[in-house]
Amino acid sequence: MVAGRNYFFTSESVTEGHPDKIADQISDAILDAIISRDPISRVACETLVTTGLAFVAGEITTSCYIDIPSIVRETIKDIGYTRAKYGFDYETCAVITSIHEQSSDIAMGVDIGGAGDQGLMFGFACNETQELMPMPIMLAHKLAMRLTEARKKDVLGYLRPDGKSQVTIEYKNGKPARVDTIVISSQHSPDITLKEMREDIIEKVIKPVIPSELLDEENITYHINPTGRFVVGGPMGDTGLTGRKIIVDTYGGVGSHGGGCFSGKDPTKVDRSGSYMARYIAKNLIAAGIADRIEVQIAYAIGVPEPVSIFVDTFGTGKIDDKKIISTIKKNFDLTPKAIIEQLNLRRPIYKKTAAYGHFGRNDEDLTWERTDKAEALKRDAGL
Repeated sequence: MVAGRNYFFTSESVTEGHPDKIADQISDAILDAIISRDPISRVACETLVTTGLAFVAGEITTSCYIDIPSIVRETIKDIGYTRAKYGFDYETCAVITSIHEQSSDIAMGVDIGGAGDQGLMFGFACNETQELMPMPIMLAHKLAMRLTEARKKDVLGYLRPDGKSQVTIEYKNGKPARVDTIVISSQHSPDITLKEMREDIIEKVIKPVIPSELLDEENITYHINPTGRFVVGGPMGDTGLTGRKIIVDTYGGVGSHGGGCFSGKDPTKVDRSGSYMARYIAKNLIAAGIADRIEVQIAYAIGVPEPVSIFVDTFGTGKIDDKKIISTIKKNFDLTPKAIIEQLNLRRPIYKKTAAYGHFGRNDEDLTWERTDKAEALKRDAGL
């Protein structure tokens, strides 16, 4: 993606009833329950869901007790799997756990303030949307949220929890010009016809979400349940795993990804906290007017507090030299894991809400990495 180019770009999102997102929400619900009682717990919690089964495994070191099966069932209930005819429901599914403590070898480095693992994390921001996010992923998230809202508020009572959205944007001169294609796939009752569902989805899901200036009805393609039927869904139709929607969780394929997932991990895991900090930095740099789009990479060695490298790419849109941007970052942000946790106030039960519809671009004061409170300082340091 380079300023001035003409191209099409596509991003997808999924609803909270998608099997992988069920797994993410269970993992983060367990993390929230633990961290609310013991904020310095070490949690790495993975979940698998399939027909009639939720399996929770991982490494947890904590001084508190939580009832994992109850948390799993409550999470599934909140999502909407409340009837056995859906092939998966909170009352009848089996819940199996296999939990042990975090390795003492890892703890030895983390206890002194070092990173919980090696790895590389990316943050991204751009001025395409009010949220300083790429437009394709923001619209895809909003469509997925609208699908869930229409189901839960009985606007479209035949919808069931599993669903996906996908948005293709046409860019002209590097700027979003119009929506070219929208794909919506939603699990549904067997009683509804595809014709009825297509009309309802366009009128009651798509049009309330997509800005009218981006909709050219003569030049847009809609694919609504393109296979023709989506009755079998959720964990009955597809096994779900924690961490299998890392692009949905971040920037929809724009920029790079370090490979580590977020859900189920306490903030000593830099896969999560480092990525949140990289987004915080990138968003503040854009809010400061230092670039129109920017990607920030930070990388760590296990047990070592300071990052081993910092990298920025402004894709040719920077108002100052990249080296000066890096020096500005170092001056204004402490990137040790301990400082990241403190600065972003990450030892709080705020994580379940991030486990569907993306970790970034959300208007929620609990998500401290979305603040732009450093923008003025960065602008001064950059001499702008």
